Amino acid sequence: MSAPAQGNLVILLTFVAALLLSVMPIPLWAQWGRPEWVALVLLYWVMALPERIGIATAGAAGLTLDIVEGAPLGQNAFALGLLTYLVLILYQRLRMFTPLQQAGVIFILVGLNQLVCHWVQTLIGTPSPNLLFILPALVSALIWPWLLIFLRFLRRYYYVR
Repeated sequence: MSAPAQGNLVILLTFVAALLLSVMPIPLWAQWGRPEWVALVLLYWVMALPERIGIATAGAAGLTLDIVEGAPLGQNAFALGLLTYLVLILYQRLRMFTPLQQAGVIFILVGLNQLVCHWVQTLIGTPSPNLLFILPALVSALIWPWLLIFLRFLRRYYYVR
């Protein structure tokens, strides 16, 4: 197996794992705080490999997430495409930040993702009655440093370039 194909497989498997974590059953009390796994994995790969992972990948991941979650088709694709565009503009700066500084940016980016998804939900008539829809942004930011370490380890171990 060639190195690029192996790298593609590792990237694909991380997205599959993120999709599985996104729909894995969790207790009712924890559902408001479920991290945005697909967004986190996408943001990592866009920062790490901006020449390989871009808006097309975000669209594919978003449409897949829409289908898996039963969300309106295009909701997550649009939100993840917007996040990817912003990270493609800022990735050189983001790479220079410490993991804790990156977590602050991740909080803002995932919060923007949540706002876009909430906006679409409001347009179709199912808005959230409170601001708890922002909680996944906080949880995602708290998870980011550990996810960064894990995905960086995978990228280096399998020589994903």
